[in-house]
Amino acid sequence: MADQLAFEWPSGVARGPDDFFVSEANAKAFAMISAPESWPDRKLVLTGPTGAGKSHLAGIFRNARNAELFSAETLPVGHQTEAAAVVVEDAESLPSDREETLFHLHNNLRATGGLLLLTSDRPPSRWPIALPDLASRMQATTVIEIDNPDDALLSALIMKLFADRQISPKPDLVRYLATRLERSHAAAAHIVAELDRAALAQGRKINKTLAAELLDKQA
Repeated sequence: MADQLAFEWPSGVARGPDDFFVSEANAKAFAMISAPESWPDRKLVLTGPTGAGKSHLAGIFRNARNAELFSAETLPVGHQTEAAAVVVEDAESLPSDREETLFHLHNNLRATGGLLLLTSDRPPSRWPIALPDLASRMQATTVIEIDNPDDALLSALIMKLFADRQISPKPDLVRYLATRLERSHAAAAHIVAELDRAALAQGRKINKTLAAELLDKQA
């Protein structure tokens, strides 16, 4: 894997803790996660599209703060904790029978000076929460958004996705893809997966020719 990760990362992209790639598109989110003491009321909602790195940042926070981590759908009913920090992922999917649990967890953490991080693909105003007191507290929470990737981050993301598959692409392929893809994490993940699949199925090299064929089909 060391060889695959020996890329020359695009200018404007830095490698943060645990190989999180930081550019203008996510720098504010990374800074907020790195400094939870600055969170108003010691709580934060981190939003962004699928694949934007929300779980990666949540993991960095969890490791740094020894936080408990749950997905909203698996948050135990009635769960309370003595932990100093809690992460709840995919908060927009919170089941109705967990709303009181999150409400009391929120209040207890606030009373004890604990930290609460929630991740979601949308802001709290669009979460389907029926419990009014919980809805008001979530909507009063500071929101930080991860934007779709800029050119530098998209290139770094493409290289990282290839590296995760033990593939070392040529720089010209990365540049080619970065100038033709939709500016989204999902698009980058999709084309890398499709190139890997097609190359294995057809016994071909992953290069600009194969990429052009797949992009033409998508178009």
